[in-house]
Amino acid sequence: MAIENVQQLLTEQLGKHRCDVIGTTAMTGKDYYAIYFPVESVIADITATNVQEVTGSSATRLQTTYAAGTTLFLTVTDIQLTSGIAICYYNQPL
Repeated sequence: MAIENVQQLLTEQLGKHRCDVIGTTAMTGKDYYAIYFPVESVIADITATNVQEVTGSSATRLQTTYAAGTTLFLTVTDIQLTSGIAICYYNQPL
């Protein structure tokens, strides 16, 4: 099957890997590449290994409130929510 457009590619990518559906339990030692928030959610703590920690850039800036429908595309190893729900997609296939 040929990929027709970017939206189809994204749908294929997000739907073909396993995922965790999380609430406020801390998730550690993971290998997520995308985090989707179906409802308004608040990140209490996050480790995103591909975020450069330099002047003006820090993963701690991600500790904020996200509107429903927001997706973060990051390499995330640890995440904990204060409230809400996140669907966390793994890099590895099923």
